[in-house]
Amino acid sequence: MKTLTVRLPEPLVADIEAESRGRKISKSDVVRERLERAPRKRRRTTSLNAIADLIGSVDGLPTDLTARKKEYLQDTCYGQKRPR
Repeated sequence: MKTLTVRLPEPLVADIEAESRGRKISKSDVVRERLERAPRKRRRTTSLNAIADLIGSVDGLPTDLTARKKEYLQDTCYGQKRPR
C-alpha cells in the first residue's frame, strides 16, 4: 500500500479523529473507508451529459467543424476587421 500525505481543514481532521476514537480504528482506516464510499465521478462524462441535449441543435454548421475549423472561420470572415 502506498503512502499519501494530504492537508485537511481542522474541522474535518477533528471529525476523523473523533470517529477514529469512537470506533477504535486508525485515522487512516477512517479516511480509506470514506474515500471508498464516496461516489466516483467521471468529469468528462458528466460534462457531456450536461450538454447532450444541445448537440446537433444548431442549424447551419458544417458537419466536420472540428476537422476544418480554420477553413470555416476564414469562409465566414471571422476575426477580420469590419468597416465602421
